[in-house]
Amino acid sequence: MMAGKKQFDVDTALDAAMVQYWRAGYADTSLDDLSRATGLNRSSLYSSFGDKESLYLRCLDRYAARYGSRYDHALSRASEEPLRAVRAFFEVTLERIADPDVPDGCLIAQTAMAAPVLGPAIAARAVEALGLQRARLRTALDAARLAEDEADDFAVHMTAVNQSLAVMSRTGASRQQLRTVVDISMSALSRALPARS
Repeated sequence: MMAGKKQFDVDTALDAAMVQYWRAGYADTSLDDLSRATGLNRSSLYSSFGDKESLYLRCLDRYAARYGSRYDHALSRASEEPLRAVRAFFEVTLERIADPDVPDGCLIAQTAMAAPVLGPAIAARAVEALGLQRARLRTALDAARLAEDEADDFAVHMTAVNQSLAVMSRTGASRQQLRTVVDISMSALSRALPARS
């Protein structure tokens, strides 16, 4: 390799593209923006990732996998400590929001809100990602022995709260305001959980 020439790294380029889409959204990100963000020219972008939509789908998958694994880890002890596990789930989001190295908000929430003007493949992927989040919460609430209908309701509610944290963060809500939203949801969940023996 020649001195000073950077080797192409797929992961680095995907991360850069993901942050670009996350910051500006799909519609407001041009191929020139992606080229600047990744350091790849248009030809290299196309040959490495396909068209703009294909790259966006890969970025959505990368985002969902990165934070999904953190959510899974947070919820892994739901059968022993359900409240602590669900609070840890929300902490993943609050930590991401507070991270100065990533944009505010949530790439999945942004995609879901823009779904009516996006292609069907992108809209479907956002719906799928939200469904996975709801399913992981439902599994955790089942493990906590919450009644079936309440587990469904709380899984939907907690998913909505989690996405609202990301939306609120983009509009300037303070960390304390976001924590208050979480605290109110946690209080409701604590009342619904069966007493631990």
